[in-house]
Amino acid sequence: MTKTPATLRRVGDLIDAGLVPAAERGVLEAVAERYAIAVTPQMAGLIDRADIDDPIARQFLPDARELRHAAAENADPIGDHRHMPVRGLVHRYPDRVLLKPSHACPVYCRFCFRREMVGPGGDGMNADELDAAFAYIAANPTIWEVILTGGDPLILAPRRLAGIIAALSSIDHVAVIRLHTRVPVVDPDRIDAALLQALRSEKAVFVALHANHPRELTEAAAMACRRIVDSGIPMVSQTVLLKGVNDDAAVLEALFRRFVALRIKPYYLHQTDLAPGTAHFRTTIKKGRELMRALRGRLSGLCQPEYVLDIPGGHGKVPIGPGYLQEAEAPGCWNVSDYRGESHDYEESGELASGGAIFTKS
Repeated sequence: MTKTPATLRRVGDLIDAGLVPAAERGVLEAVAERYAIAVTPQMAGLIDRADIDDPIARQFLPDARELRHAAAENADPIGDHRHMPVRGLVHRYPDRVLLKPSHACPVYCRFCFRREMVGPGGDGMNADELDAAFAYIAANPTIWEVILTGGDPLILAPRRLAGIIAALSSIDHVAVIRLHTRVPVVDPDRIDAALLQALRSEKAVFVALHANHPRELTEAAAMACRRIVDSGIPMVSQTVLLKGVNDDAAVLEALFRRFVALRIKPYYLHQTDLAPGTAHFRTTIKKGRELMRALRGRLSGLCQPEYVLDIPGGHGKVPIGPGYLQEAEAPGCWNVSDYRGESHDYEESGELASGGAIFTKS
C-alpha cells in the first residue's frame, strides 16, 4: 500500500525534503518557534528547488527575515480584537461579520496577517462559543452576510461545517454565507462530495479562493474549483500583492485570466498587511497602483480585481487603485486619463462650451 505523503510541519522535514539548507536549521528553528509551519504535498511538489527565488517557496517556506519586526508592524494589524463582541466573531462593518470557528490552516503562509493567532497552539471555537456567536448574529438584524474565515473553514470536518452552515441559514436576516479558503489549491482532494454537501443552503453561499501565483492553479486545483462551481456555489478570488511572488503585470495577468477561465471572479488584490516579520513581502502602494493601471489595458473587466488596503487598527478596507478622473475648473468638466496615461477632457452634459467633441485628447 502506497503511503500518502504527509504535510511538512517541522524544519527537519523541510531539510529532509531538500527544501531548505541544513546550514539554516538554527535560525529557521527560531522562526518555527514563533510562527507555525505547514507545507502540503501539493505545494511542496510545486517548489522548484533549483530556483532560489521560486514564488511558491517564498510563500510557504520559513525565512530568517521573519524575525525582523518593523516598528509599524502589529500582531493584530487589521484590528480583529478591537471589533470582537464575542469570542471568534468580528463585527467591523454594520452589514457583515467574520466568524472564525477554526484556528488551523492546511498551510501557513509566511505573510499571513493573522500569523500571531493561527497555528497548532491556537484555540478554535467550542460549541458554547459558536452558540454565543450565532445568538449575537440573530440579535443583530443589520447583519446580512457572515464570512467564515480563521484559520481555514474548509479544514473543518464536513459534519461540523454542515452544522455551522445550517445554524447560519436558520437566521432569517442572514442572506449570504461566504467562506475564505486556500483548500482547493493546497489540498484539493478535500473538496469531495461530503464537503460540498456540507455547504448546501437555501441561502447564497460563496467560496472565496486565496491564490497568489498562476502556478498554484494546477489541474488538481482546477478540478476542485470545478466541483465547487458545478455544485452551484459561485467563487471569487483573493490575492495578496507580494514582492518576489506576483509584483509583475504579466504574472498577475496570467493569474487573473486563469481565475476567470475557471469561473472564479477576481475580487480583491490586497496590499500586504503590517503583520510582524513580513516587510520583505511588501511592495509600495505606488508600485501596486502602477500594476493596476497596466492591467486595466491588458485585461477584460471580468479579470479586474479591486486593489485594497485594510487600514491598520481596524478602520476597514478601502480601494487604493489608481485614479483616472480629476475635476476641472469649469463646472461639470473633468479630466480623464486612460490606461496609457493619456489625458482627455469630459463634460458631463455632453455639450462642451467650445462645441467640440465630448472626448478630446489633451
